[in-house]
Amino acid sequence: MSCYYRRLGSDGPAAVFDSTDYTRSNWTPEIQHGSPPLALLTKAIEEMAAPGMRLGRLTLDILGAIPVTAVHVEARVDRPGNRIALLSADMAAPRPDGAPRVVARVSAWALAASDTADAVTDRHPPLVEGISDPDLFPWKDAEGYVDSVQWRPQTEASGGASGDASVYWIKPLVGLVDDEPTTPLQRLAMVVDSANGVGAALDPREFVFMNTDTTVHVHRLPIGDDFALRARASIGPDGVGVTTAEIFDRYGFIGTSAQTLLVQRRA
Repeated sequence: MSCYYRRLGSDGPAAVFDSTDYTRSNWTPEIQHGSPPLALLTKAIEEMAAPGMRLGRLTLDILGAIPVTAVHVEARVDRPGNRIALLSADMAAPRPDGAPRVVARVSAWALAASDTADAVTDRHPPLVEGISDPDLFPWKDAEGYVDSVQWRPQTEASGGASGDASVYWIKPLVGLVDDEPTTPLQRLAMVVDSANGVGAALDPREFVFMNTDTTVHVHRLPIGDDFALRARASIGPDGVGVTTAEIFDRYGFIGTSAQTLLVQRRA
C-alpha cells in the first residue's frame, strides 16, 4: 500500500519510521511537507490518550528542516488529568553528523467527551462542492506530497475562489503508516497543513511563504476522508504573514486552522 511512512520498529521508547517519497515538500524535495509529520505525531498522541478523551486542539511546530529519512517519534503526557490533559509528540531526525535533532513537535489538548448533542451550534453552513478547475492549482507540476492528494480547487462561479478566500476540496490518496488503520482526525491532519497553499495571497514563482507552524481547532471530529479548506493569507510589510482557514467535511463545518508564515522574495 502507498503511504507516507513505513514502520521500522523501535529504538528504546521511540518508534522508528522510514519516510517515503510522498512526504516530499512542494517547495523543495529534500524536506518533508508539514502534513505528513503532523499526521504521524497526531497518531502517536491519539494512541497515548486515555479512553473517553478526545483531541480538541493540535499545534504543529516545525523546529527545523525535516529531512526525508528515517525518523524517531516519541509521545508523552505533559499535563495529566481526567477532564483536561496536555499531550505532545516529538519527531527527531539525524543531523548531517548523525546526531539526533528534534525537527517537529505536536502538542494537543485532550478533553473529556460528554453528550452535548442538544447544544450543537455551527457558525457556518455546510460547504457544497461546485465546479473544480485544476488550472487554479499552482503546484500541479510538483511531485512527492502533491501526488498523494486529490486537489479540487473551486472556481469563483462555485463560490470557491474570490478576493476573500480560496476553497479547495482535498482528499488523501495514500495511507499514513503502511496499512495500519487511520482515524478521521489523522486523515484531516494529512491535508490540513495545505491551507497555506490553498489560501496563498502571493505568486509562489515570485515569493517563498513557508509556514513555521499549524494550529488546528476542531469542535467536532471529522467524518470520512474528503475535506474542504476555505483559506486566505494576510501578508505584513516586514516578511511575516498569517494564513487562516475554515475546515469542512461532507457534513459541515468542523473547525479552524492558523499558520505563521515566513515570507521572502525569490532572488
